[in-house]
Amino acid sequence: MSVSCRNLGKTIIKALPLHQRRLGVSIYRRRLQSSSSMEADLKSTFLNVYSVLKSDLLHDPSFEFTDESRLWVERMLDYNVRGGKLNRGLSVVDSFKLLKEGKDLTEQEVFLSCALGWCIEWLQAYFLVLDDIMDNSVTRRGQPCWFRVPQVGMVAINDGILLRNHIHRILKKHFREMPYYVDLVDLFNEVELQTACGQMIDLITTFEGEKDLSKYSLSIHRRIVQYKTAYYSFYLPVACALLMAGENLENHIDVKNVLVDMGIYFQVQDDYLDCFADPETLGKIGTDIEDFKCSWLVVKALERCSEEQTKILYENYGKADPSNVAKVKDLYKELDLEGVFMEYESKSYEKLMGVIEGHKSTAIQAVLKSFLAKIYKRQK
Repeated sequence: MSVSCRNLGKTIIKALPLHQRRLGVSIYRRRLQSSSSMEADLKSTFLNVYSVLKSDLLHDPSFEFTDESRLWVERMLDYNVRGGKLNRGLSVVDSFKLLKEGKDLTEQEVFLSCALGWCIEWLQAYFLVLDDIMDNSVTRRGQPCWFRVPQVGMVAINDGILLRNHIHRILKKHFREMPYYVDLVDLFNEVELQTACGQMIDLITTFEGEKDLSKYSLSIHRRIVQYKTAYYSFYLPVACALLMAGENLENHIDVKNVLVDMGIYFQVQDDYLDCFADPETLGKIGTDIEDFKCSWLVVKALERCSEEQTKILYENYGKADPSNVAKVKDLYKELDLEGVFMEYESKSYEKLMGVIEGHKSTAIQAVLKSFLAKIYKRQK
C-alpha cells in the first residue's frame, strides 16, 4: 500500500482554472498536503498505530498480566499518552515524508514512522507524569494530573517508570531488525538524559524556599530550555526521521544546532505568551510570575531595570496574590518587553531562515522550514 497525495493532487490541479494552474503544481501540492482533510487522515492513521502498540504492550510476554493490572495500564496509557496535541509524534511522520522528497511511503514506512512518533509521545508522557508530581501541579491538559486522579496518588511514580520502559519494548519489537536500531536506542537514551538534566537545572534554580532572582540570567534560561525542552521536542523527531532515512546523525550536527535554536525560540515565545496572550486564545491562564519561573521575560526585565524597578520586581515576583502579579505585569509593560520580544522574534526568524536556506540539502531545508512555519508568530 502507498500513502501519498501525489495522484490526487494531479487530478485536482488539472481541474483548476488556468490562472490557478499557472501558480505552479508545487504550491498546490503543498496546500493539499497541509489541508485539514490530509491532516485528519494522518492523525487517524497515527491513532490506529497507537492501538496496535498499546495492544502489544498489554500482552507483553515478559509479564503475566492479571485482568486488574491490564486494565490499570490501559487506563493509564489512554489518560497520559494519547491525551495531548501529538505534535511531536506527528512531526516524525511529516519529517520522514519530506526527507523522501515526494516518494510514496510504503505501509511499513508509515507504520514505523508512526511508531517512532509514538515513542516520543510515550517519552513526553513519562516526563509529564513525574514533572507534575515534582511541581505539585493540579491540572494537565484541562484535567487533573494523573497523580491527582482518585486511587492513583503516588502509584503514578511507578507508572512513569512503566512509560519509560514501554519505549524500549516498542523499539525492540518493531525496530530490532533495522540497521539503525542501536542508533535509535542510543538516541532515546541520550535525549532522556539531556531532558532529565535540564529538569534538574530548572528545579535547583527555582527551589522553593530559596527564591533568589540574582540566580537568573539569559545563559541559565538558555541552558534550562536547551536541555529540558529543545532536544526532545525539536531535535528528537527529526533525528528519528533521519535515522529511518538511512542517515548518520554525526553528519547532521548543523541540523541539531538549528533545531536546538528553534526550540529555544519556541520557549521564549511560550514565556511571552504566558504573560501577554489572551487566556482564551492560549487555552490556559499563565502562571510563570506566580511560580517564580526562570522566564525569558524576567531575565530581560532584570537586564533593563533601574534600581527602583529592580526592587519592585524582587518584592513582587513569585507571589500568588493578584496585586503582586499585576505589579510585575505593569513593570513589564513599562519596560516595553512586548517590543523587546517582537524584535527578538523578528531577528530569530531571520537568523534561522538564513541558516536553513544555506543548507546543501533541499529535503532537510524543507523539514526545517516546516518546523519553523508551525511556530513562527504563533498565538498559542
